[in-house]
Amino acid sequence: MKEKKKLDLAALSSIPLIMTLANSMLIPILPLMQRELNISDLQTSLIITVYAAVSIVCIPIAGYLSDRFGRKRIIVISLIIVAVGGLISGLAAWLMKEHGSYYVILLGRFIQGIGAAGAFPIVLPLVGDMFDSKEEVSKGLGMVETSNTFGKVLSPVLGSSLALVFWFLPLAVIPFISILSILAVLFFVKTPGSSDSTAEEESNTENRFRSFIHNTALLLAEKGHWLYAIFSIGCLAMFIMFGFLYYLSSVLEHHYHIDGIKKGLLLAIPLSAICISSYITGKIVGENKLRMKVFSVIGLFVLTAAMLTCGIANTKSMWFLISLMFVSGGGIGLVLPSLDALITEGIEKKQRGTITSLYSSARFIGVALGPLIASVMLKNEAWLFYLFAGSALLCSILALFTIKPTSSSKVPSRKTSQKKGAVE
Repeated sequence: MKEKKKLDLAALSSIPLIMTLANSMLIPILPLMQRELNISDLQTSLIITVYAAVSIVCIPIAGYLSDRFGRKRIIVISLIIVAVGGLISGLAAWLMKEHGSYYVILLGRFIQGIGAAGAFPIVLPLVGDMFDSKEEVSKGLGMVETSNTFGKVLSPVLGSSLALVFWFLPLAVIPFISILSILAVLFFVKTPGSSDSTAEEESNTENRFRSFIHNTALLLAEKGHWLYAIFSIGCLAMFIMFGFLYYLSSVLEHHYHIDGIKKGLLLAIPLSAICISSYITGKIVGENKLRMKVFSVIGLFVLTAAMLTCGIANTKSMWFLISLMFVSGGGIGLVLPSLDALITEGIEKKQRGTITSLYSSARFIGVALGPLIASVMLKNEAWLFYLFAGSALLCSILALFTIKPTSSSKVPSRKTSQKKGAVE
């Protein structure tokens, strides 16, 4: 990987890191926010859910715009929107009182979600645009996914630490960290000419909206048998991850009376498993499509077993519970980089932004539903884990029977992959 490309990739990797901090930093302090704002469990979960829910709608639009007007331009505008939303939420939490503050915080989170739709989801196709070597694309995606999961590891510790100063500080720092990412993208990311220039040249022809809808429908009709499966797996994996994080945060505070930095460190344990596993997976899968499928299936079976054990066993044994969550995180870390590589390599460059954005939308559905469902089922925790186990088992079946690598062991060359795709 060339040195200047490493700087590009480092700048792009700051985006999933910061987008993750903007959301996951709040998970360990949700019980504290609930007390400060005097709101219910359901209202508390909406602070996470509204951010993800609006992204679900906006991500495909952002993907289309990135294909047409250029990925870097859309990313920078989106990060500015994230900063504005964070500023609104931070000022509301600081200057307003309880319920009035809560609704303005939700407005700020809504705006942040719009910005998030055009940030991290656009990074995936841009990494695919930047490299000609499939192995470099796979490693780049692994680094991006690792940055995403490292943000999740850092988030509970950082969020808990900031809340010790002022409870609303995790909300208030989001504009500042967004500015850092904006500067990194502006100064270090040099988009490949084929991505932005092609988008400019085609803006008056095949990338018009009707043609976009038609071409996307044709692509989904041709490749939908495996694309829909990957969308579903990404959605359910994020549903399980954010659901069990919300559950663990609540149990640590309400049952064990653990809060602050100690709670953040305990939440970071399962998240570190995702980070380490994602990094290793990104390095190992390389160009090998069969390996991507095998890692996905193994990770999902591991996740199923861990969630089923949580449902059957006594999850009030803290270290046993955290150990199972660590195993679950390892399973998820095997899955996510493999899915990123499969979906990025299987789609032609000019439609990559649109399809990866649909995939990111599916993941955000899981992010939105996880805390919401977990908050409703907190008093029926065994059934909550059975739901997680069933979802993971469904994903493993989908991965096993719908992802069918072609006969060669490696992803085809760029020219071939544009005609046929990385998966059949």
